[in-house]
Amino acid sequence: MKAGAINKGMALLIKGSSFIVVEREFVNPGKGSAFVRLKLKSPATGKVLKETMKTQDQIEEISVEDKEYQYLYSDEESFHFMDTETYDQFEVPLEGFADYKLLMRDGDTYKVIMWDEKPLDIILPYKVVYEVTEAAEGVKGDTVQGASKLVKIETGLEVKVPIFIKQGEKIMVNTETREYVERVNS
Repeated sequence: MKAGAINKGMALLIKGSSFIVVEREFVNPGKGSAFVRLKLKSPATGKVLKETMKTQDQIEEISVEDKEYQYLYSDEESFHFMDTETYDQFEVPLEGFADYKLLMRDGDTYKVIMWDEKPLDIILPYKVVYEVTEAAEGVKGDTVQGASKLVKIETGLEVKVPIFIKQGEKIMVNTETREYVERVNS
């Protein structure tokens, strides 16, 4: 395929290794030919690669399969998933995905992108509702505009929230930025 047709989320084979397109920017300068700037992530190593290619350059897209799997648990080295249809279990090495550990809940279902029967990427939902497990009380009179505090959610992640959020409440968190979105009424 031509580099101009590359989109975010595609899987590409570059220099013999598989990469997922994390960011894509199309640039059409006044002079010269158009090009794309790519930010690529190697799921195997977590290595980030930045590439610039002319839109006419040829690139190899790899055929991937994405399927929903149940996340069971994680240990020091891997995430453990199960296919809910066949009950087959497999591991995804933490390397390259360690930052997902505080966003994933045991028992939840996540989309895993597979290539050549190897996991390439784990797709987290954009926004997820979590329960607040630890929250300090807001100080009375501390009503400065935008006053916030840190709370801990059920996965262990600390999130900055408005001072009115209490332990036991549910909040929505943006998984890309790890920021508070809104309080959720059950």
